[in-house]
Order: sequence, then C-alpha cells, then structure tokens
Amino acid sequence: MAGRASVQGEKKGFALPQVPKIAVYIVGFIPAVWLFYAGIDDRLGADPMRYLEQALGLWALRFLIATLAITPLRQLFNINLLRYRRALGLLAFYYAALHLTTYLVLDQGLDLAAIVADIVKRPYITIGMATFVILIPLAVTSNNAAIRRMGGQAWAKLHRLVYVAAIGAALHFLLVVKSWPPEPLVYAAIVATLLGYRLVRPMVRKPSPRRRAA
Repeated sequence: MAGRASVQGEKKGFALPQVPKIAVYIVGFIPAVWLFYAGIDDRLGADPMRYLEQALGLWALRFLIATLAITPLRQLFNINLLRYRRALGLLAFYYAALHLTTYLVLDQGLDLAAIVADIVKRPYITIGMATFVILIPLAVTSNNAAIRRMGGQAWAKLHRLVYVAAIGAALHFLLVVKSWPPEPLVYAAIVATLLGYRLVRPMVRKPSPRRRAA
C-alpha cells in the first residue's frame, strides 16, 4: 500500500533512530485494543457500538493520512520514513476491516438483506464499501513477493489507488456525521492537501542543473 522506494531513496533523508517495523504494528494496534477493552468495560458512552464503529474507521483514515504524509515529509523536510510506509498502509487496512466487521456483526447482526439495503440506500455506506474493496488488493499485494510477481511498474500503478481510497475514506467520514462539524472537515482538508501536493509538485519543481545544461 505504498509507493515504490529504491535502496538509494531509503538512504536519503534525515537520520532517525531505526525503530523495528514490528514496533509500528504493536503501537498501531494499541488504540484498537483499548477501544475493545473499553467496550467490554462499558466505557464507550450511551451508544458503545456506534462509538466503536466510528472510532475504528477514524483510525483507518488516520493511518491512510500517515501513509500519504511519508512522501512530503521526505521531499520537504528531509525526514525519511519510507521503511514504515507499508506498515502504516497495512494498519489502515486492518482498522478498516475492524470498522467493517463491527458494522456487519454488531450493527447489522450479519443480516444480509439489511446490509444490501444499506449499501443501496445510504451513499456513505456505498462509498465506505467501495473504499474497502479498493484497499483489499493493496493490502494483499503489500509484500515483496507481489512486487516481484507483478513487476515494479504494474505494482506502483496499482498502489496509486491509495489516493482514491483516501478520498473515499474522507468522504465517507464527512457523510457519516451529516452535520459536518469541524473534525471531518479538517481530515478532508488534510487529505486534499496531501493529494494536491502530489499534483502541484511536478509543476513547480525546478529542473536539475543537468537538465538545464541539456
């Protein structure tokens, strides 16, 4: 679920302590563990199922945003976190899966007819389901074996779908809350900024001295 990073690219950037990737997963799952524990302990308010569902979805969006932020951090601030991008992308998928499972099992009780009716009638659920479907092939191919099997270019092209997933997740959040308080607008603005940066940078990037000489 991350763009291709060469060995040379991995070496560039501000030197940061090398945190084991497993530590990213351990820390990343702490919110989920706490949420489920708080739910069992009846600490999630008057509507615990809804709180749990929305909190898990919000963490999925946060990890998607963290994944998208890796490139600007490296290019603008020389902070290289490329080695953690795959872990962050997978955490986004895992939280999205937990969010969906909570909806299917706790909210709808695995009632297939009710689920299908929700997907058809409620746009935010339609968008949410479509976003999760997009994340599935990204998660499945987030490994070195998939890169070798698909080829670097095809793999990188597929993983650009993370941009579509981020837009879908932000839009899903906006439509879920309905009244549009500041929080979903802030997240939508962050996603728009990170994606807009990718569109604008190629147009404003100065040509290298070699290209000028040519």
